[in-house]
Amino acid sequence: MNDSGIRLLGISGSSRRKATDFAVNEALRYAQEQHGAAIDYFSAHRKTIGFCVHCDACVRKRQGCAFKDDMEDLYPKLEWADAWILGTPVYQGQVSGQLKTILDRCRAVVAREPGVFRGKVGTGIAVGGDRSGGQEPTLLTIAGFYLINEMIPVGGGAFGANLGAAVWSRDKGAAGVQADEVGLDAIHKVVDRLVEVTRLLAGRP
Repeated sequence: MNDSGIRLLGISGSSRRKATDFAVNEALRYAQEQHGAAIDYFSAHRKTIGFCVHCDACVRKRQGCAFKDDMEDLYPKLEWADAWILGTPVYQGQVSGQLKTILDRCRAVVAREPGVFRGKVGTGIAVGGDRSGGQEPTLLTIAGFYLINEMIPVGGGAFGANLGAAVWSRDKGAAGVQADEVGLDAIHKVVDRLVEVTRLLAGRP
């Protein structure tokens, strides 16, 4: 194991503890075992997270979000981590509503402290019930969020994980992800690249 000194946060934007939960935790396990990353995890499962209603209280007061719900547990993790893995099931060819709500609520952190996420590195895992079920458009949405927030999006490189990890669950939950050797390989590739870029940015060999 190579101790990377990297702090890595994995987020599952699924309301269930099934395929996406397994995929994100597999990425974290691999990052910890293969690269010595310090890891943390947050799941949307059974969380109360309200929609951003564009009240602009965060912009006016610069004190964070006016809503006090389970995002309060996530905000410190987002700032702690050097790199993020955003995982989501594919809903109608896009990120889940749960993950989209989490991303929208990040506006309050940036309003309080512009550039708070600047220079962090991020990647995505998209889990679909079909092999071609909208995983790549979903991964592009995640990459777009990173760009907007001055983060650095990475994929796993050409040949297998171009935009991130596209995983096929066959609608069989964790067992389906475990059976998807191509998807698991993509997860490992994106983690390798995530760690590599994060270390480069930190000036670590």
